[in-house]
Amino acid sequence: MTQKKPIHLDLGKNSYDIFIGQGEIDRLGERLETVDFKGKVAVVTNPKIEKLYGSRVKKSLQKSGYRPLVLQIPAGERYKTLKQIGRVYDGLIENRFERKDLVIALGGGVIGDMAGFAAATFLRGIPFVQCPTSVVAQVDASIGGKTGVDHARGKNLIGAFHQPRFVSTDPAVLGTLPKREYISGLAEVVKYGVIADETFFQYLEQNSREIRALKIEKVSDCIERSSAIKAAIVQSDERESGLRKILNYGHTIGHAVETLTGYRSVRHGEGVAMGMIAASRLAVEMGVLHPHDVDRQTALLKDFGLPVKLPDLDPADILNVMAGDKKVMGGEIYFVLPKKIGSVEMMKVDKKVLRRFLKTLPKTV
Repeated sequence: MTQKKPIHLDLGKNSYDIFIGQGEIDRLGERLETVDFKGKVAVVTNPKIEKLYGSRVKKSLQKSGYRPLVLQIPAGERYKTLKQIGRVYDGLIENRFERKDLVIALGGGVIGDMAGFAAATFLRGIPFVQCPTSVVAQVDASIGGKTGVDHARGKNLIGAFHQPRFVSTDPAVLGTLPKREYISGLAEVVKYGVIADETFFQYLEQNSREIRALKIEKVSDCIERSSAIKAAIVQSDERESGLRKILNYGHTIGHAVETLTGYRSVRHGEGVAMGMIAASRLAVEMGVLHPHDVDRQTALLKDFGLPVKLPDLDPADILNVMAGDKKVMGGEIYFVLPKKIGSVEMMKVDKKVLRRFLKTLPKTV
């Protein structure tokens, strides 16, 4: 089992480490001991993840003297609701959890967001730990303290910032993901290359076949570099008042697609992939990006097996959902637009321009 040097987020009193390494999931108990945690522990997960990793996590916690309570919520983005958060609250209340006690999020981005939100709001805030088991969660959702749930009118409209005590990332667990789920997560990896690191983007281009085939050494490199980029951005802008907004590249249209398809037929990463290409095409139309950089992104996403065309949705519906997005400011819609691979900028886009542009985007048949 290999162990990489932890990535440290310096956030003052909210500082924490991201531990990345094969076998990390078996070290949860040890990690809690190192932060001198002695309270009760609740593991929030879903039935699929518990079946895969529940016994290993419980064994690790029990070995360190903890008696974990397991709370299950259904798997899937469509269950990322306040109703399901209520089930977590019920379990914590029934087992008399107090402010010194802790929640562990064991699962993908949905579990991480929901367990984190439950921890942020239960008794006005209790500690929690992220143990991400999907690509999206490992490189993005588990880092930075964003927690929340969806609303019928938009994704992640209800939430809170609540930083974890630490993040425990085990790349080896990705081998049990369904192929589509693994591929979907690679969109977030590509995002980091576009927004911050052309050299990393080139690495993805050169190693796309091995990464798609889940060669653990290459995948671990991707997780470590993506996590480091995200950590650096969060460290500079914990509450998303400026720089951190660039992490939303591809998400403005991507979230609208997820919402309009009922969080069922389009995975998060697939929506992000579609959204990145749409945003790049918009950047070309606005004269800030060379078409060659759209071609590079399109080719890489296709190499990974990701979609680059939107479903056949009404442009007016897409615009309506985007207008209600949490990133809208003063009623204006802002996009993260690439200027070149490795550099992006937040830009306001007129709704008339967007309406016309959305009608020109190629759709899947």
